[in-house]
Amino acid sequence: MLEEHGAYSVVQDEEQALDALAAAHRDAYALIVRSEKVTPEIIDALSGLRVIIRAGAGYNTIDTKYARQKGIDVMNTPGANANAVAELAIAMMLADARHLVQADPSVRSGAWEKKKFMGRELSGKTIGLLGLGAIGKSLVRRLRGFEMRVLGYDPVLSEDRARDLGVELVELPVLFEESDYVSLHIPENDQTRQLVDASLLERMKDGATLINTARAGVIHEDALRTARKNKKLRFLNDVYPKDEPGSKSVEDIADVMIPHLGASTVEANINAARRSAEQLIEYDDMGISTYVVNRDIPEGLDEAFGELSFTLARLARQVLGAEVPLKLIETSFYGSLKPYSKWLVLPIVAALNKNFDRSMDYAAALQYLKEMGVEYIDRDTDESKGYENSITLDLMGHISRDEFRHVSVRGTLTEGNLMISRINDFDKLYFEPKGHCVLFTYQDRPGVLGQIAACLAESGINIDDVRNPHDSKGVRSLALLKINREAAPELVDRIAREIEAHLAFHIQF
Repeated sequence: MLEEHGAYSVVQDEEQALDALAAAHRDAYALIVRSEKVTPEIIDALSGLRVIIRAGAGYNTIDTKYARQKGIDVMNTPGANANAVAELAIAMMLADARHLVQADPSVRSGAWEKKKFMGRELSGKTIGLLGLGAIGKSLVRRLRGFEMRVLGYDPVLSEDRARDLGVELVELPVLFEESDYVSLHIPENDQTRQLVDASLLERMKDGATLINTARAGVIHEDALRTARKNKKLRFLNDVYPKDEPGSKSVEDIADVMIPHLGASTVEANINAARRSAEQLIEYDDMGISTYVVNRDIPEGLDEAFGELSFTLARLARQVLGAEVPLKLIETSFYGSLKPYSKWLVLPIVAALNKNFDRSMDYAAALQYLKEMGVEYIDRDTDESKGYENSITLDLMGHISRDEFRHVSVRGTLTEGNLMISRINDFDKLYFEPKGHCVLFTYQDRPGVLGQIAACLAESGINIDDVRNPHDSKGVRSLALLKINREAAPELVDRIAREIEAHLAFHIQF
């Protein structure tokens, strides 16, 4: 495709190491890789390099930050491997359920052990999918023929879209409690690293199966080791910290382990190669940069406003309810921020769902929300309100099929510091979202703030800052406290019960 286009001369050499290839072609304009590591040394060796394309979804093998420092755009090709990974997950489930890995060498040795290899059927079982992006959706379509009940956890996917897919959206603990199989389809990042921990694994049914075709780091390995022993869990694994020969840390707990074959099909490689060529041509001929994953901050915009957008979205999501399926996102960007609205929505979408990378572009964000069944509206702003350089974010979500919940937050920057100025009807907060915080809403009455402070003190927690406004009608109060360390969920729940809170949570900014 690239050579037929006429503007490119392509060098392909799968036998030569990437560093040697780079040394031999220092004037290369673009670099397309599969799983090869692109280090600062390789980037420096290619003095003419302007674009790196990862033919696949994950790009943790590329030093994207160093590439940005050098003015190099890095792109990926998400979705190209979705079918291959989905089919592999099913293949692993079937192979384990019917003992195919063990039965083949048994028969070849001359044995006939039908009783030993008595298997299980997938039909009628429940499978929980953690992540409903391209791979998760592809897997759902393939599971229909197995007549399985499909549970899903994806904070952005709407109830309507889930219903169309045939997925029951549930909270994360429920997914682990009710599933016979749990299949992981989330990226590894700061929010998802070791997400599958003891608290989730110990909820699994005795004898249930965990499948990981995502990334090794999303599972707390020692917690799995303990839970597998206690619950007799089965573990099917295709991913490791490094793709290389040698012993693997999970070999004592994996019932099936294969060498990262998720995307290793002829079709997936062709799809990824085709997408890479198409994206490079579109990038050069039409300026389309939808899949750039290390996008720089626009000139003239303070980077802190991107962090403000991200922070407001995290806070709004907690106030709405972490498990409440989204239906609508509305934004208002005031003052000099209005021209940057398309860029500022990216950290909002990234904060609401870990599957979306905040370095993607506006078109990718809109497409992602469309796929999730979430409507996005950027409202016209009334500058007469005086909200100079402020951001207002509203979320609406389903709390039942016919009932919605609405949340509105506003924030700004003050002397370079992030400030939360409003949460719903609680205005003029001017609270810096930093460190550990707890939030409670309750029926307004004297003495409640003292109860909260006493409970925190009993647990050795000190209060660094506090806001305690009433709503405009004087009916409800908000207690927003910055504390010196994390408040355990059990403590937050106890305080909520004692003060009869309408809303209670801990959040770390």
